Amino acid sequence: MSTLLQVTGVSLRFGGLLAVSDVSFSIEHGEILGLIGPNGAGKTTLFNIVNGVYKVDKGQILFEGKDITNRPPNDVVHLGLSRTHQIVKPLNGMTVLENVTVGACFGRDYLGLHPARQAAMEVLEHVGLADRAETSARSLTIAGKKRLEVARALAARPKLLLLDEVLAGLNPTEIEQMIQIIRGIRQSGISVFMIEHVMQAIMNLSDRIVVLSFGQKLAEGLPEEVSHDPQVIEAYLGDPDIADKLLEDA
Repeated sequence: MSTLLQVTGVSLRFGGLLAVSDVSFSIEHGEILGLIGPNGAGKTTLFNIVNGVYKVDKGQILFEGKDITNRPPNDVVHLGLSRTHQIVKPLNGMTVLENVTVGACFGRDYLGLHPARQAAMEVLEHVGLADRAETSARSLTIAGKKRLEVARALAARPKLLLLDEVLAGLNPTEIEQMIQIIRGIRQSGISVFMIEHVMQAIMNLSDRIVVLSFGQKLAEGLPEEVSHDPQVIEAYLGDPDIADKLLEDA
């Protein structure tokens, strides 16, 4: 595998708060990288740095070798990096298909309306929402809105997809369905960078895990390494006996 995203020494301060401090990591082509840590650790802030919502005080971000440090989100998405949001916000006055068409129109390929609708339908098939294409986005369940959020980001045809807690609020059946969607995304050749608190799921989905705590990288490694790391157990997992349970098949 070759490196798709390289983040080196990024730091961001909000007034007197150092939200992210000297964080470095990489994502390889075809990889799923998990990002975990306690609430307030800086995970979503790091996402916002990577996709250009926040400008860093120092550090560098390379995407396919190109410097994207502090470039705005509309530039970054055209290079092939798209994301979901932790709090889903569908365009409620539009249909499911129209929501996803928006993602295709403003994505990597600058698709016109007709090809964007075709691309949107293909994505809706992938996430299991094709039968709801003409319904109002506001009528979807939480699980449906999570899928719609993923579909809209996928319609941008990313090379790297950032998923911010797409399993939150789902029941076990819905979690398993979303896991299969994420695996399918990776199988299609798209790399994934995901934040998640459903530990068993992220440990089984991810090739590697990065752990943040108080804005700093606490650990990085294979899921089995991270789950047995004493610092990670103390700072986040809490139970030294939980590691083997997390690595059971989700």
